[in-house]
Amino acid sequence: MTKLLLVRAHPLTGDVSRSMKVTDAFIESYQKANPDHIIEDTNLYDMAVPEIDRNLLDAWTALGAGTPFDELSEVQQEKVTLFGNYTANFLAADKIVVANPLWNLNVPARLKAWIDTINVSGKTFKYNELGQPVGLATDKKALHIQASGGTYAGQDPASIYIKTIFNFIGVSDFHELFVEGMDYAPEDAPQIVADAVAKATALGKTF
Repeated sequence: MTKLLLVRAHPLTGDVSRSMKVTDAFIESYQKANPDHIIEDTNLYDMAVPEIDRNLLDAWTALGAGTPFDELSEVQQEKVTLFGNYTANFLAADKIVVANPLWNLNVPARLKAWIDTINVSGKTFKYNELGQPVGLATDKKALHIQASGGTYAGQDPASIYIKTIFNFIGVSDFHELFVEGMDYAPEDAPQIVADAVAKATALGKTF
């Protein structure tokens, strides 16, 4: 059965957040078009997302040297398990939707931490005999939804980063939906959002 993983990276709901409002429209449309699909709707601000820190690095080094998992510290065990669960959850999904605001020309820190859990050597990419990376997540389809105050047409660092990562791990069936220019032209913001909601609704029927 097809599974869609929705990863929201905004602490606010669609009542306030424009990226989440558009995402809500997409997922409602998708669910109506695909009632038999499994949809896992997650928000990174409601979850513990482990950052790559000293605990994780030391734990991975120890595990690589043959240290049994149960000999790691309690904190290390927890972080290794959490990290691995995010990786496994991504691998189990057929379709992935990432939705976020553009903050200071970058993705929210929580989203960066999550991206690290899906960019894993031996899981989502490998190195060939020439040492070149080869993506392993070739069977997946992805959509990136992003809202921004200005207009960047996909040339901002955040959207380039998201696309680059997904392409790197082998996802070539990659789509983008931008909600842009609301702060540049606040008088047009309601119409900009309404147009994006319409696009999201249409995309939800075909994605």
